[in-house]
Amino acid sequence: MVQRRKSTSRPSAADFLTGQLLIAMPAMEDPRFSQSVIYLCAHTPEGAMGLVLNRPLHRPRFDDLLRQLEVAPVPPARRITLCSGGPMDNARGFVLHTSDWTGEGSLRVNDKLALTASLDVLKAIAEGGGPREGILALGYAGWGPGQLDAEIQQNAWLSVPADETIVFDGDNDTKWRRAFGKLNIDPLLLSGAAGHA
Repeated sequence: MVQRRKSTSRPSAADFLTGQLLIAMPAMEDPRFSQSVIYLCAHTPEGAMGLVLNRPLHRPRFDDLLRQLEVAPVPPARRITLCSGGPMDNARGFVLHTSDWTGEGSLRVNDKLALTASLDVLKAIAEGGGPREGILALGYAGWGPGQLDAEIQQNAWLSVPADETIVFDGDNDTKWRRAFGKLNIDPLLLSGAAGHA
């Protein structure tokens, strides 16, 4: 049995889920997050920010977005997947990418992944360079102080270590089940209401 520490002490960085995947529980009632897999870019006492990974966007296409942003060349030498990163600020784009490339304004999430919200990364990708892997999310998911922690305690989410395959591959229809698979759980066998001992 896992013993939880009392919440009277200030949590350490190890208690936060930055760099983890959040998996929506089967009973998630919010349709914006039903069966979603979210990469947590930041989780601190001030709140949390993440990108939904399994909501692909078919419009705009990557080429159309580059034209709109006046990023050359079009057609690009390389393309990355576009997804709806969440319900907040969906006119803003974030590129979650491998940390082998960083530019001005890149935020290193951990040793493996970084987040860039500037056009530099799109220019590098369009020219055929940039990070080895990347996904462009329009919008994001955000939580205020303590909000995500409360939702986790209410059994709305599970967390699991992220891996590049789930983060970057295009098999969006299976990401949710594969994320649960990392915990050796079949989500279809989970009850909507979990008990607390």
